[in-house]
Amino acid sequence: MDIAVGRNIQILAFSGSSFHGKSICKTSVALKSTNWPARTGHSLRQCRSVLRAQQRPTWLPGLDPPPYLDGTLAGDFGFDPLGLGEDPESLRWYVQAELVHARFAMAGVAGILYTDLLRVTGISDLPVWYEAGATKFDFASTRTLLIIQLLLMGFVETKRYMDFLNPGSQAKPGSFFGLEAALEGLEPGYPGGPLLNPLGIARDIENAHDWKLKEIKNGRLAMVAMLGIFVQASVTHVGPIDNLVEHLSNPWHKTIIQTISASNS
Repeated sequence: MDIAVGRNIQILAFSGSSFHGKSICKTSVALKSTNWPARTGHSLRQCRSVLRAQQRPTWLPGLDPPPYLDGTLAGDFGFDPLGLGEDPESLRWYVQAELVHARFAMAGVAGILYTDLLRVTGISDLPVWYEAGATKFDFASTRTLLIIQLLLMGFVETKRYMDFLNPGSQAKPGSFFGLEAALEGLEPGYPGGPLLNPLGIARDIENAHDWKLKEIKNGRLAMVAMLGIFVQASVTHVGPIDNLVEHLSNPWHKTIIQTISASNS
């Protein structure tokens, strides 16, 4: 009889419409104070697991994330199957590397779709995106453009790396022709100032977790999209807008399945 009553109370404790940590733990404490030892330890373990599941979402439900991924990083869902972030310094570098790649991917996807839309609609005579690098321009030679790009990108990346090694060092007076205040970063990886943050978004960067989470989620989606655009171009030899138009012309027979089958035949 005691065991039956204990089970009923335990079911009530975990059958609410929402799991609030306080109510669960209070019920577990109440169970512990009674004379039902056969079920108390089990209910306490369930309490801990429910609390972990509620407080820390993971990429795989029920997975215990590694201890070095404690949820403080933006977009941290405990995904590190290779253990690349075990070393704190390596993890710090990987965070910055992912952030930069995410931003380049977002810019790349937007640029490819926009220029491809202009090309397909005939608004502008632009090359397809994977042939744009071979385009000859009248205002400068390819060698000149390459050298300028290397110099500019090298300068920017060097400044970013120096700020990574010594946060705030690149905003010191006299470090950049008196323009330090206009380029002063909020923290490593998050530039600020009127030039790089004209809208003043997330000025309190330490408490802007939602902004960071939205950015990294969109960036990861853009990186997957870039991979899809690469594979799509390799298989179909056309741009993404062309692929979309072809699919919409016959949605039931112009799909990825037919495309892969045709490429393998």
